[in-house]
Amino acid sequence: MALVTVRNANELKAFAGQELGVTAWLEITQERINQFADATGDHQWIHIDRARAAIESPYGITIAHGFLTLSLVSQFIRETVDFSGLKMAINYGLNRVRFPAAVRSGSNIHARVALQAVKDLAEGVEAVYLITVETEGSDKPNCVAEWVVRYYW
Repeated sequence: MALVTVRNANELKAFAGQELGVTAWLEITQERINQFADATGDHQWIHIDRARAAIESPYGITIAHGFLTLSLVSQFIRETVDFSGLKMAINYGLNRVRFPAAVRSGSNIHARVALQAVKDLAEGVEAVYLITVETEGSDKPNCVAEWVVRYYW
């Protein structure tokens, strides 16, 4: 799917209630999982110990941290929307996040990005996105997040 180009708040508002796009597939490698573990200090065996995970984990392999999956939402937005002329974007937070299925090491994931709503602020707009992360070949999503971002042109 092609990038959606947004040059101002009114153009963004026109996309409210629509799916903006689906990102390309991204492989979640063990190296990425290990780097995230190092960055966050979360070295739980289910993420980094392949031998133990093969024996003890219900997944049969290591899995990505839920927060690793969630941390990719800003990348996924950049893959679907080109904000031309934007001065600043602020991560305002999350309304709701769920991790219905694990992301196994070596899996390919992508995201469906939908713009749920846009509201005016004094000097910008606040956008609420629904980001649904999916694993190739699976019917159950890995992460469903409602993300709030403030934009200033």
